[in-house]
Amino acid sequence: MVVPASRPLGVVTRGTTGPNRLRRVDNWIVETCADPLRAAPDPLVVDLGYGAAPVTAVELRARLAARVRADVRVVGLEIDPVRVADAQPAADPPGLTFGRGGFELAGLRPALVRALNVLRQYDESEVAAAWATMCARLAPGGLLVEGTCDELGRLAGWVLLDADGPRSLTLAARLATLESPAELAERLPKALIHRNVPGERIHDLIRALDDAWHAAAGYVPFGPRQRWLHTVSAVRAQGWPVLDRPRHWRHGRLTLPWPAVSPT
Repeated sequence: MVVPASRPLGVVTRGTTGPNRLRRVDNWIVETCADPLRAAPDPLVVDLGYGAAPVTAVELRARLAARVRADVRVVGLEIDPVRVADAQPAADPPGLTFGRGGFELAGLRPALVRALNVLRQYDESEVAAAWATMCARLAPGGLLVEGTCDELGRLAGWVLLDADGPRSLTLAARLATLESPAELAERLPKALIHRNVPGERIHDLIRALDDAWHAAAGYVPFGPRQRWLHTVSAVRAQGWPVLDRPRHWRHGRLTLPWPAVSPT
C-alpha cells in the first residue's frame, strides 16, 4: 500500500465507476502516450480518483501491460481510506497497488497520471491549481490526462498536459449512439464545460462540429462512422487544426491543440 507523504490534497469524489467506462481514454493513452511510457526509466502510472470500486484501475493496468510495457506499475490513489481498503483484494503487486493520495500524488513521481471524473465536482477556478500541483509531481517527460466522461463512457473529453501546461483537447464518442456532436458539450473537461457560450473557442468548435454533422446527413445510410469522418473532414477544411488522422477519427475521436480551444 502507498503511504501519502502528507495530507492528501482534494476532496472525496462521488465514486461513480463501472467496467469499461474509461475504455476510450485508455485506448487513446495506449496510442498517444506509449512512447514516453516505454522510454521512462520507471514505468509508474497513477490512476487518481479511481472511485468506489477499483475496476478501471485494474483495466488500465491490463491494457498498458498488454499493449505498451509489461513491467508497467499502476498505483490507484483515493482520498477516502475506506475505498483504499476495499480495493486491496484487487491489488496485484508490484504491477497494481492502491493507496491514499490526492493531487499531491502521495509523493510519487509518475511517468503518467490519469485523472478522469475528478475535477468535475470542483469549481472552474480550482482547475489551474490542481493541474499545476499534479504536473509538478510528474517525472521528467511525464504526462497528465485529465477529463470527464458520462456514466457509460460513451461521451468523453480530456486534456493532455505536461510540465509546461495543457497541450491538447480530445473529444470522443461512441458513434453508434451519437445523435449530435452537441452532446459532447455535456462532458467537456471542467476547464471548458462552462465556456460553451458565444465568444468562446470551444463553443465555436462544438457548433462547427454540429453544423458539419447535420450537413453530412446524406451519409446516414453508410453508417455513423462515415458521417463522422465527413464531419471532421469538413471542420478541418474550415481551418480547425485537427492533430490526428482519419484512422483516429474512425474511433469517434478528435484532437486539437489546446490554444485552439482554450478559454479566451
